[in-house]
Amino acid sequence: MAMPQTKQRTTAWTLAWLCVLVTIYASLYPFEDWRNQNIAPWSFVSAPWPNYLTTFDLWSNFLGYLPLGFWLCLAALRTGTSRWRAWAMGFVLASALSFTMESLQSFLPVRVPSQVDWLCNSLGGACGALLAAMLEKRGWLYHWAQFRQNWLAKDSSGSLVLMVLWPPALLFPSAVPLGLGHVLERLRSLLLQDFPDWLWLQQMPPDGFFQTLSPRMEMLCVALGLAVPALLGFGVLRSQRQRLVWVLFVGLVAVLFNALSAALTYGPAHAWFWLNQPVFAGLGLGVLLAVLSIKLSVRWSLGLMVLAQLLLLTWVNQLHASAYLEQTVQTWEQGRFIRFHGLSQWLSWLWPWALLAWGLVGWVRQGFNKTPAA
Repeated sequence: MAMPQTKQRTTAWTLAWLCVLVTIYASLYPFEDWRNQNIAPWSFVSAPWPNYLTTFDLWSNFLGYLPLGFWLCLAALRTGTSRWRAWAMGFVLASALSFTMESLQSFLPVRVPSQVDWLCNSLGGACGALLAAMLEKRGWLYHWAQFRQNWLAKDSSGSLVLMVLWPPALLFPSAVPLGLGHVLERLRSLLLQDFPDWLWLQQMPPDGFFQTLSPRMEMLCVALGLAVPALLGFGVLRSQRQRLVWVLFVGLVAVLFNALSAALTYGPAHAWFWLNQPVFAGLGLGVLLAVLSIKLSVRWSLGLMVLAQLLLLTWVNQLHASAYLEQTVQTWEQGRFIRFHGLSQWLSWLWPWALLAWGLVGWVRQGFNKTPAA
């Protein structure tokens, strides 16, 4: 039985806008060498059917727009729009965005607009919107609303968005598993290109303070990398039982997405090569640290999360990016992930800093509210 539709606050709009930004980035990358080819931008609609199509291209175009259609339809449903109009909104907006992106690609020499891409994108948006409409019809969205009301604090949208972005950030290769935010060495090299006369940049160690991490340091970095998202969840979860479930879920996601990253980069046969003894011990230590923090109040959880993230960033940014890691990054840049490697890299760089900002704001807010222990 369909549940009554009421207007309410929802994270779906935020996630829908994130999908739009991701789509624009993936469609127009690398954003350079724009030119007018003296053809109508929409001429791809009547162009001959492409002679060369791959299964990967078809599925990537379909799956790339499925979340967009889903979140657009869900956002409309959560604001009281009827089921049919919400589905139409998800489908039409996704198809219109795809048409716009394909049209703009006609101005990029390295991109080729295609009516096949537009059709696959539109189909993905339609199926995503249909999935949201079906879930709403069966009452599953109502159950999610009840779950959110029973499990999560009221102001949990920002934390939910950070939780959703954490797994994609793990896909980009890093110097140490779960060690997001490795930006200092790359930032130094970029600044030296534009400001070669800055003495303080020249005096910074060119190869990082640590050539390699000791097994003990690697274990601690992995432990902190797992404890940070667990503590993020503690800031919105209500009970100790819920927090324990979240810790186990975070551990599972960390293992699966690191394995997926390795499989995408090196092949399925090498999906688990990163899981050595220090990493395995770090995962166990991270789970232990999170479990020991289950009884902390929301404010203490956020404060500990900020301290753990600062310590992790300090260690990771003193680590030299080895030639092996640089070669791995080039595999992403030159392979089939050319449109997404930059996005994943930006997530890997910026997610910890966004977490710090969100954690500090939440910590200060909790201090004013004087929230009791969870």
